[in-house]
Amino acid sequence: MKSTVKKLDDNTVKALTKVCEQAKSTISGFDWLTHRADFSNFPNSLVITCVFLNEQQIVDAKANQHDAYLRKLIQSQLLKVGIVLKDVRRNVFFDSEEACQIGHQGDWARRLSSFH
Repeated sequence: MKSTVKKLDDNTVKALTKVCEQAKSTISGFDWLTHRADFSNFPNSLVITCVFLNEQQIVDAKANQHDAYLRKLIQSQLLKVGIVLKDVRRNVFFDSEEACQIGHQGDWARRLSSFH
């Protein structure tokens, strides 16, 4: 990995780790998050997946506007490390352990590579 790409990825991880820690303590059902990116088209290609335990928790989170809160938190933390997203709604997605288990037998690598 080139040093520029490594630094971008490290900064992304640093920002998203803060988001994850805060979200776990404030949003019911939020479990973890992950990201993928094509660094030749960064940050446009950045895809962040916020994972809840089950589908109902995603519905509840959206009903309570926690999806907007998560997007704002992600955008804010990324901005602190110099990463600007044009429209965070195009970069942040929601998924669940339940849906991964049903659709991909718990294989997150396969699931993430087939979406977004």
